Amino acid sequence: MNKKPVLLVIAHGSRDPRHAATVHALVRRVRSRRPGLRVETGFLDFNVPSVQGVLESLAAEGVQDVVALPLLLTRAFHAKADIPAVLRDAPPRLRIRQAEVLGPSPLLLQALERRLYEAGLTPADKSSTGVVLASAGSTDPEAIAVIADIAREWWHTGWCAVRPAFASAALPRTEDAVRELRSLGCSKIAVAPYVLAPGFLPDRIARGAAEADVLADVLGPAPEVARVLLERYDAARTPMLTAVGA
Repeated sequence: MNKKPVLLVIAHGSRDPRHAATVHALVRRVRSRRPGLRVETGFLDFNVPSVQGVLESLAAEGVQDVVALPLLLTRAFHAKADIPAVLRDAPPRLRIRQAEVLGPSPLLLQALERRLYEAGLTPADKSSTGVVLASAGSTDPEAIAVIADIAREWWHTGWCAVRPAFASAALPRTEDAVRELRSLGCSKIAVAPYVLAPGFLPDRIARGAAEADVLADVLGPAPEVARVLLERYDAARTPMLTAVGA
């Protein structure tokens, strides 16, 4: 029987040290959920090890099968262009399958609610609370549409209202969505950052939440995020193992 493919988690990277620390904390949680699985981490920029460096090391060890999982919430430029370009330059002996990005997923909505309740809300507040679903933003129309769809889906679970907002590249900004929800008459306004790790854009979201009543933490190493990550890995590895007769 062939060994399980190595899971390579591909993170964007950041000059902010909190970013890499959060990525590593999430990867530790993934390892704890699947002890027999080898999980490696590579960064596209700013941090080490690089994705290319990890792939070269795996090839030198004799590893054959790798599932490359973008640590991203939407299919925007990095998932469509950057990561495939890096994987095309991998050592030829490696069989690599790129997994789907993490979002959207019902588990991520559960993680968002977990963060809101940890920040002070209770389930009893739900019907009177307006929520800003604040993402990093993108120039990709598909990614923007996905965030809007998530906001609509989340609103149908019982919140007073849910509005999408973006820290860059698209509108509205977090502070504008907060003011809109206030004008609708919601008793409380909460901002839920739909981002995985701290950094420049999440800090911008936090500043935009100055007039909100509640600001949740980033998703980070929430158990639901780790579960989604493993779901994406399992979905990507199944056709790979079938192809090699495992």
